[in-house]
Formats: sequence, C-alpha cells, structure tokens
Amino acid sequence: MKDRLIDRDDTTSFHKKLIYILVFTFITPIALFTSLFSLVTLADNNGLSNSTTNSANNANPQVKAVHIYAALPYEEGEISAEIVAGDSRPEIIRQYLSRYNSPMEPYADHIVEMSDKYGLDYRLTTAIAMKESGLGRLQPHENCNNAWGWGIHSAGTLCFDSWEEGIETVSRGIKNKYIDLGYETPELMMQKYTPLSQGTWAVGVIYYMSQLQ
Repeated sequence: MKDRLIDRDDTTSFHKKLIYILVFTFITPIALFTSLFSLVTLADNNGLSNSTTNSANNANPQVKAVHIYAALPYEEGEISAEIVAGDSRPEIIRQYLSRYNSPMEPYADHIVEMSDKYGLDYRLTTAIAMKESGLGRLQPHENCNNAWGWGIHSAGTLCFDSWEEGIETVSRGIKNKYIDLGYETPELMMQKYTPLSQGTWAVGVIYYMSQLQ
C-alpha cells in the first residue's frame, strides 16, 4: 500500500515538473519576443521623432535677427508680472557713453525714457550714434547736437537746439518712419537710412548693440 502511495506521489511530482517545463518552454519565448518587439518599436518611434525634428529644423533654420523695437510701456494702472529691482538700462548707457567721452553722457536717462516712449530697443539710438559719429564726438557743426546723421544730406544739415531735442526727434522718427513702415531690424532699416553702406552700417549697429548688455 505504501509502495502505491509512493509511486502515485512520484507520478504527481513528475507531472508537475513536466507542466512547469512546458509552461517555461512556451511562455518564456513569448515574453522575450514581446519585450524585444516593444524595444524595437520604441527605438523606431524615437528615431522617427528625432528625424522629424531635425528635418523641421533644417527646413526652417533659425534666423538670428536683432529687432530694433521693444514692447511699449505699460499704461498707468496696469500691473507688470515682471519684478524689476531698479532699472539698470540708464546706467548701462551712461557707462558706455562715459567710456568714449561722449557729450551725451548726461542724457542717458533721457535716451532710455525716449526709447520706452516710442517702443524702441533702448540700445538702438546709442548704437546708431556710435556708428554715425562716435557717440557725438564727430558732428557736422559745433553744438549741432546731432549724433545720428539725422537729416544730414546734400540739401543741408539738421541741427537741434539741445541733446534732449535731438534724442527725442530721432527716437520719434525711427518709430514713425521705420518701425511703423516695417523696417524692424538694422538690416531692413539700413535700406532706407543709409542704402549705400552695402551692409556695413547694419553690421556696425548690431555689434554696438551687443556691447550694451
């Protein structure tokens, strides 16, 4: 009787082992195949995504351009989300003018104020003055207060009664005669401001703007 029980137990154990072996034999390849397929699919999707991104970047390369306008100042009563701990722009302009012994140094605040008033990049009028006259050191006439070559042509030379007047007149003119008409970068502005410069004017203005940061 005991021998029969032992034989039955051995048979049951053998069947269990056989079932385990069969399950392992069939399930393991399926699991491996599923994992491998998932990895390949994921890799292909990533490759397609990168390829699409690269193609888009190649088809639409980023064009670096310096815009000569800025956001208009907030109206009274509006609250800006940007917290500014003191406006450093006048000091940046002042130090730059001082470095080159510009007669416009005392008017750094006015330059920034007029830039904000007419929605210009605060560096623009200073960069143009550097390109045109070395920041006002080379003027057509003494006390002309015109550092921008503004209104200087064969018909005559435009001078201003003060630097404040010159700064505002030029800032307003750039807004009305250039920005509002679509001349929104130094390259575009050059086409009207100094069309015979063959690109050097825009390169110079952009370079001087880059120094004012």
